[in-house]
Amino acid sequence: MALNQRLDLRQGQSLVMTPQLQQAIKLLQMSNMELQAFVDQELERNPLLERDECGDVQKQVTEGGEQTDMVSALAADAGAEERLRTLDTELENVYTHESRADAANREAMAPPPESGWASLRPQGALSLDAEGLDFDATLTRKPTLAEHLTDQMHLALTAAADQLIGQHLVGMLNEAGYLTADTASMAETLGTTTAHVEDVLAKLQTCDPPGVFARDLKECLALQLKERDRFDPAMATLVAHLDLVARRDYVALKSLCRVDIEDLKDMLAELRALDPKPGHAFGAEPVQPVIPDVIVRPSPEGAWIVELNTETLPRVLINNQYLARVNATAQRSEDKVYLSDCQANATWLVKSLDQRAKTILKVAREIVRQQDAFLLLGVQHLRPLNLRTVADAIEMHESTVSRVTSNKYMATPRGIFELKYFFTTAIASSDLDGDAHSAEAVRHRIRELIAAEGEAVLSDDTIVDRLKESGIEIARRTVAKYRESMGIPSSVQRRREARVQAAR
Repeated sequence: MALNQRLDLRQGQSLVMTPQLQQAIKLLQMSNMELQAFVDQELERNPLLERDECGDVQKQVTEGGEQTDMVSALAADAGAEERLRTLDTELENVYTHESRADAANREAMAPPPESGWASLRPQGALSLDAEGLDFDATLTRKPTLAEHLTDQMHLALTAAADQLIGQHLVGMLNEAGYLTADTASMAETLGTTTAHVEDVLAKLQTCDPPGVFARDLKECLALQLKERDRFDPAMATLVAHLDLVARRDYVALKSLCRVDIEDLKDMLAELRALDPKPGHAFGAEPVQPVIPDVIVRPSPEGAWIVELNTETLPRVLINNQYLARVNATAQRSEDKVYLSDCQANATWLVKSLDQRAKTILKVAREIVRQQDAFLLLGVQHLRPLNLRTVADAIEMHESTVSRVTSNKYMATPRGIFELKYFFTTAIASSDLDGDAHSAEAVRHRIRELIAAEGEAVLSDDTIVDRLKESGIEIARRTVAKYRESMGIPSSVQRRREARVQAAR
């Protein structure tokens, strides 16, 4: 067969991920605090951008017409409407038709977040971050308890299975350094024996600071005394009777410990020198104030009013008069190119912020529509919901909905929730024609059952039976997992605590 060459002309459509489009998508997933910081950087970099201090960006025109919004600035040029339509179309295409392959390629090719819009700046423009300096990276902070223990765990535990159990145990610690789950339920969750978990726990209890991984105050104090080699029988008896220490019943303590009053005073002094909350000596993750991006409130007609929190929306304007004045005096071609790039970047930023706000509002309204029963009746009526359901309803791509719901919060009459809170997995109904239940609603039902159990402590199997009676089909392992995630002890531990309370 002969080989030959020929030229074919084909016509097709494709979405080209320009640096501007990449940046527009990054804006979509930023939190309101990250967005404010980003806009502040752009205000410093771009001389044509100014902050709107008077309110509505779309209607703002200051005295003398010196500052104008983005639409007015575009209208001053020829072909403004066409350029505006192009911006709208490009952003809509990104948010609506974005494919998984595009998302993966974009993440791989996207510039680092701290570069801002620097990739759009003409060559030779002055930039403080030209050398890639990141001053935030030079700041120091105290290591968290989890970080401190994880470093030691890799030295204390060598087997991969032991490290997996150790990591799970580290994750179950509270801020004070106490273990919030019992070893039996963790062994069931991890698919191993209780003895295996206990063995790993014993090794981790030797880590610094002394007293971590204790399950109660008595064990915490005992671990610290063992580390000081002071846990003799008399001290063990003293620790076992902390209720008498609290009541200052020194006569009973002296009799139980079989020591004289001077020795008892020394033992009590040692006890007071211990740290009942060893985890508090370490740093914690910085607490960021939660400012809702969306506000939901009931309307007089019985529906829900969903609106954006204007306090979290950066307002920027393009100073069109300043642009015209500088353009008229610019002599060099480099200056004109620089001004043109600044105008393009400013126009794109304002339009991207507007599109971001519209997209967040559209997603939030659909979430409210889907979770109307939750807002009216509570967490038991939280519906199972996934990203695809919302994406199909508003005709956008799943990845766009995922970005919108990241680091965004909604203020409702029932509290402030992250948008991702409303996306829960479905738990099957035991009724053939029954609706599925959301995982969060099932957790709430488990919490209610345990809170109302009284003296008759419910085992996980009993909870499974109670849930089936309510039309919820769930496995015992899932009940144990949900119970642990809420920090609720096992039935064995709850029964033991009930006996201690009754003895008091």
